[in-house]
This record gives sequence, structure tokens and C-alpha cells, in this order.
Amino acid sequence: MAAVGGGSFGRPYRVTTAAGDEFFAKVAPPDGDGMLAHEAAGLRWLAEAEASGGTRVARVVVSEPDLLVLDWVPGGTVSRASARRFGAALAATHALGAPAFGALPGVATGFIASEPLPDTPPVDRWSTFWAEQRLRPFLDRAVAAGAIGDEDADAVRAVADDLDRYAGPDEPPARVHGDLWSGNVLWTEPDAVLIDPSAHGGHRESDLAMLALFGLPHLDDVLEAYQRAAPLAEGWERRVPLHQLYPLLVHAVLFGGHYGRAAGATARTVLAAA
Repeated sequence: MAAVGGGSFGRPYRVTTAAGDEFFAKVAPPDGDGMLAHEAAGLRWLAEAEASGGTRVARVVVSEPDLLVLDWVPGGTVSRASARRFGAALAATHALGAPAFGALPGVATGFIASEPLPDTPPVDRWSTFWAEQRLRPFLDRAVAAGAIGDEDADAVRAVADDLDRYAGPDEPPARVHGDLWSGNVLWTEPDAVLIDPSAHGGHRESDLAMLALFGLPHLDDVLEAYQRAAPLAEGWERRVPLHQLYPLLVHAVLFGGHYGRAAGATARTVLAAA
């Protein structure tokens, strides 16, 4: 067996067996207790939707506390047709739903990238979940890390304080990927394959807003197909910044730099649109 690639979490080895089969293999870092278990559970939970037309996900081959092995996903090219198929499939995954807003069912500790998520019980309303389990905890971490200034932090706090005003119509919890930036969408044949989830019961608009945050090829085609399969509530375009606020705070915690300022600017956009 041969392996190439990085050895740190998030940079998996590419493993080739003597028979020529290829896999991803991730090894947990010393402080990564629970990371790989959460990723494996999320992949399996999302994969339950495949039978009803949901998005394909990387198949879990081996899941151990310090090791995760997935099928290797060969690269491909994105086309408008594959983007449309992805949009319809993502709608089917979301539609499978979740018991409540919050933690992945059956998993004690969740993560987004290397950051642990709040260990709090799921709730019945998305606005409560978004304010108390996503915005406030990561704002506090960004403040503690010196990654966001006072005025920007105040703007984020104002959104969290009045989340019901900006949240839009109530929706049932969707089965969301939770970290759906373009790098976690692998284009292959015949369809896209998802990797690296932070899966949970959430709002379907959050996955779509994350796709837009860092850019996805043919996003307009993805959204068009999604809308045909499962129309979004009126005003969803106005709510995109609200759903992008959490990943910006996560990036501020992880990388600092301009992400704290971007989170503040995004929060002010939410406030101004109300």
C-alpha cells in the first residue's frame, strides 16, 4: 500500500492498495478527539438521502477514533447540466429533514473544520438555534481571539439580539451539509459528490448561502434547479447575508485577518435590510 499527501487533519492521504484501489485516509491530530467520528456520522446521515435522489457523498470505508478512510473521488469537470442535477439533488437531501435544529443526531460533539460546536441540545426554532448556537458562540470566540473589532462585534450582536426580525418564515429543520463551500463539492461523473460536512438539522438557505459565499461554478443553474424542485420562501435573496454571517465568524476565529471586518459589514447589511 502506498500513500501520498499531507498528514495533518483536513489534508488526507491518498492511499493506493496493491490491487490498485484508491482511498482517502485522514488521521486525527492529537487535539482532534471526536472530529473524525463527527465527519463519518455526518457523511452517513447525508447518504441516507441518496436513495430518494439526494446528493451523493463520499462513502465511508473505515471509521475509527483516529482514522477515517473514504472512497477516492476522481476529479471531473462541472457543466451546466451537472450543476442542475446537483441543485435538484441538494433539494432532495434537505427535504429528508432532521428531528430538530441543532446537533447531528446521535453525536455528542460536533465540529466545523477544527472548531468544536457548542454542546447544547437541539431546539424547535431556527432563529433560536442560529442566534444561540452559532452566532453568539463564534462571536465570543472571535472577540477573545482579537479577530473582530468592537463596532463589528456590536453589529453581529444586534443581529443575534433580534434574530426573529430577520429570519423569514418558519421552516421545518432540513438535513444540511453545514459547511457547503465550493471546495467541499467535488465534480465527478456523473454528478457532484460532497465531502467534509458539518452536518446538522438546519435551514436549507444556509447551505445555499454558503455556496454563494466563496463562489461555485454555475451557481445560477444550481439555484434554478433547486427552485424548481423545492421553491424557497419569498425574500430568500435578502436573507443570504444572514446565513453567511456564521461562516464568516468561523473564518474570523480560524484565520483572523479581514474576516472579522467582513462579518461586521455583513451584519450591517442584515440590519439595513430589515
